[in-house]
Amino acid sequence: MSEPSRDGQSADTYDFHTIQGKWLPVWQRMDPFRADRLAGDNPEVEPDTRERRYLLDMFPYPSGDLHMGHGEAYAFGDLLARYWFQQGYNVLHPIGWDAFGLPAENAAIRRNAHPAEWTYANIETQAESFKRYAVSFDWSRRLQTCDPSYYHWTQWLFLRFYERGLAYRKASYVNWCPRDQTVLANEQVVNGNCERCGSPVTKRELTQWYFKITDYAQRLLDDMAPLEGRWPERVLSMQRNWIGRSEGAYVDFAMEGRDEPVTVFTTRPDTLYGATFFVVAPESKLADEICAPEQREAFEAYLEQVKRETEIERLSTEREKTGVFLGVHATNPVNGERIPVWAADYVLADYGTGAVMAVPAHDQRDLEFALKFGIPVRVVVETGQPDPAETGVATAGEGVHVNSASIDGLGKEDGVRAMIDWLDQQKLGRGAVTFRLRDWLVSRQRYWGAPIPIIHCPTCGEVPVPDDQLPVELPDLRGADLSPKGTSPLAAATEWVQVACPKCGGDARRDTDTMDTFVDSSWYYLRYCSPNYQDGPFDPEDVRRWMPVDQYVGGVEHAILHLLYSRFFTKVLHDMGAVDFTEPFKALLNQGQVINQGKAMSKSLGNGIDLGEQLGEYGVDAIRLTMVFAGPPEDDIDWADVSPSGSLRFIQRAWRIASDVTSEPDVDFAAGDLALRKVTHKVIKEVTEHVESFKFNVAVARLMELVNAVRKAIDTGPGPADPAVREAAERLAVMLSVVTPYTAEDMWERLGHEPTVALAGWPTYDPDLAAADTLTAVAQVAGKLRDKFEVSPDISEDELRQLALASERVQSALAGREIRKVIVRAPKLINIVPA
Repeated sequence: MSEPSRDGQSADTYDFHTIQGKWLPVWQRMDPFRADRLAGDNPEVEPDTRERRYLLDMFPYPSGDLHMGHGEAYAFGDLLARYWFQQGYNVLHPIGWDAFGLPAENAAIRRNAHPAEWTYANIETQAESFKRYAVSFDWSRRLQTCDPSYYHWTQWLFLRFYERGLAYRKASYVNWCPRDQTVLANEQVVNGNCERCGSPVTKRELTQWYFKITDYAQRLLDDMAPLEGRWPERVLSMQRNWIGRSEGAYVDFAMEGRDEPVTVFTTRPDTLYGATFFVVAPESKLADEICAPEQREAFEAYLEQVKRETEIERLSTEREKTGVFLGVHATNPVNGERIPVWAADYVLADYGTGAVMAVPAHDQRDLEFALKFGIPVRVVVETGQPDPAETGVATAGEGVHVNSASIDGLGKEDGVRAMIDWLDQQKLGRGAVTFRLRDWLVSRQRYWGAPIPIIHCPTCGEVPVPDDQLPVELPDLRGADLSPKGTSPLAAATEWVQVACPKCGGDARRDTDTMDTFVDSSWYYLRYCSPNYQDGPFDPEDVRRWMPVDQYVGGVEHAILHLLYSRFFTKVLHDMGAVDFTEPFKALLNQGQVINQGKAMSKSLGNGIDLGEQLGEYGVDAIRLTMVFAGPPEDDIDWADVSPSGSLRFIQRAWRIASDVTSEPDVDFAAGDLALRKVTHKVIKEVTEHVESFKFNVAVARLMELVNAVRKAIDTGPGPADPAVREAAERLAVMLSVVTPYTAEDMWERLGHEPTVALAGWPTYDPDLAAADTLTAVAQVAGKLRDKFEVSPDISEDELRQLALASERVQSALAGREIRKVIVRAPKLINIVPA
């Protein structure tokens, strides 16, 4: 019968329930992951002078308990944080909740509850789950963005943006979600649908608040240079494409019935001679302004049709072109030709100037429109392709200009430059750079968000709420109807809305919109540095100590929304003199999704996996190990293809090793078995390298090799008392602690050490012991593999050449042919090139 241990657990029986129940309260008492841990709370203690590292996980939304995606993301972030703790760094690894927004409000409405009740209850549920999942958070820095102590400073920052002209209000057509009854930023429309609820998005004309992110478009592009190689390339590419820098020219077209010309932007001013009509976005003010009286009825009917279309439908290249003639003409500035002006849905009001010159021979959308409505097609760039008017295929790209007067015979680059010079000389246009990026729409017609701190006075206009009156707290509205109606529920809170104007003292009204939740998450990483600071959004000195974030971990779904907005906020704060850096996150690690049976988890598909159930069946460590071992972090994990039960068996094997060691903790490792010591030190070296390069799954594979080697040494010699066995077991426990913390802590105790293994210190390796005894060299003939050899790592080029030429397989492949060249890359490769 097995001998029981001090905690009542059998010495050779692994019970994850017992182990988790044993160590979680110990860690909670110890609080080992507090930043500035050495200094503690005593100001008389010398400050923590260790090198600082800031590891940040994208904070969760409290929509319920933790799910499988959380299990994956926080396993990766925690692995890195724990590795840094083991390396001896002073680590900041905070946690908070992105607690405002539509999901909580909609969920509360469905349950007849107040959003605050729903949100805070879920936060507490998630907090307990995080603790159970053993994530190495500094709980002293916890924050929730829905706390008045937090959104006080969100409002304060809004007012600083307002003072700098970066927060402004305007009327325009906006993205409207008919289900959530609120506006959306362009970035929150995905394939024509609401990013939150999936409903098709329409357009509505409203007066809304914006942040002027377009003022920072070029800087947002330029400052990506230092992020190269530290952020995933696809994230940088997505941001570049979204910002969409274009070089070209503004061109002025005289318009009938209008004193001022209409300016359009084009990347191909060299094709102006081919412009045979003019297109205006139907919902633009320009279309309404210039429409001829006799076309008014047809135009308004068409406008109503367009309002029912989604943006994705309007931009589709496959749908038939539609439009209406506005009854007026524009004048082509280069040849004086009168060209008809149309309203067409393939032009959007919020891109460029909402108007385009149409060159049908060289733009497919323009060509399809021209052929449908009988508009002339004129080739002005000869590419050698058939006439577009005959084939229905526009000729785009390089070529020689024709039918273009002074630029005939020029190529594209020279033609563009010549046309811009001519437009500038004639004062009919100018060279320009534009961006696809639009200003960020930040106001929402919903209750659960930070109120916009502006008062509207009939005498004074827009009046900022004085700083000493912040925060403008949400009225409770408990029991009120918060269901979406197209206007903010705050408008019904009469006592809250009606207020004296801070300037004149007269009757005024608060702004009843709230801020987009992405405003809250655009600066939270700064608040973590000093979450209890009361004299500003953050303590500048603390921010200087910790920022920028050394490593950010989160999903690629935030590549444009959150990451772009955070970069913008940081640059504004830099210009305000509040921070001394321009990029918030030095490095970014994206994780994939957890899917099941090849598809995203869904109740309707019946393939959902509950994280809590998995933790209950296999234990925290087995689930964490499964997440890490499944593949590279950026790849999706198909839960149908992984084996948490296999992870559990491995953990049990590793745990039993600690129980089997019989030598004392102070034994001299150097006296141990040399072969096992070499394996141990080689694994330490490789695991360290793989963790540093985010090859976490490969690092786990190496730990599995070490477990096998130690098990063999215990069972078949040199035996459990050998010092090398203890060395391997102790190093194994420390390295496993970054992935399987409960098991590692229990191993550490069984090996005779006090908690916590998380701060034991990452093991170092002896280079001589870690060096490979041999490695595999490859011999090729004409680039094809012909033989392999086990060679010394320090084999010379001449020795490797002789070895390869003596190979029967190499000689057979040469078949008597003379050798033209021998390429040697000792110690791994030799390629023999026959004549």
